[in-house]
Amino acid sequence: MLNGRKYKKGGNVGIQTNINEIMDFTKLEQSIGYTFKNKELLKKALTHTSYAYDNHIESNEKLEFLGDSILEFISSRYIYTNYPNLKEGEMTKVRAEVVCEDSLFLVAQKHHFSDFLYLGKSETVSNGKTKPAILADSVEALIAAMYFDSNLEEAEKFIIANLKDAIEISSKNVGMKDHKTVLQEKLQENGNVNIEYEVIKTIGPDHDKTFIVQVSCNGKYLATGEGKTKKHAEMQAAKKALEDISK
Repeated sequence: MLNGRKYKKGGNVGIQTNINEIMDFTKLEQSIGYTFKNKELLKKALTHTSYAYDNHIESNEKLEFLGDSILEFISSRYIYTNYPNLKEGEMTKVRAEVVCEDSLFLVAQKHHFSDFLYLGKSETVSNGKTKPAILADSVEALIAAMYFDSNLEEAEKFIIANLKDAIEISSKNVGMKDHKTVLQEKLQENGNVNIEYEVIKTIGPDHDKTFIVQVSCNGKYLATGEGKTKKHAEMQAAKKALEDISK
């Protein structure tokens, strides 16, 4: 990593001290299925504002801005073309569920973006490489960088390859209430109650964590669930709670 931090390059442990130096992106490029002609562009896509501020260079914010628009357009076109039976409102719901922080965070985890982020001192201390928002933003920035380095088609390949499964799942569940909503409605049939979701444990390394979440009602334990994001773990906990209530 950067600012004197250790990073793996070609299997050896090294120290990057020069801000003009570019780390070895080979493993990342192999994972995403695209090799950048302009490595500086890839570096910029992975440069968080904290590192940019510390070193007086440009961050990935502007790339993130464009990548967000490209992502929304490509996903919208894919949904429109491949799911003709969905109504406009349903297509909007599918896109909103897939093009979101949680979904992009999983994409970043899949390709180990955390190993390649350029983070400043403040985010390094606060373990920024594990923060969903930072990782999700870097995915959007990468999409824009791929567009500038090649064309829209290459960016589209990456987007569809990483989101088509999530789109398929969402399209099948569109219109259905999520488990948390159903659980809340069930528990509040006789009046307001206090429903709490709490992360009680995390398993695995920072780049591939699994969250264990417990759901309780008025302080009484109901169920636990696990998932790669807190949101998914909460949904699983709510699902199990509903199953137990129905028994």
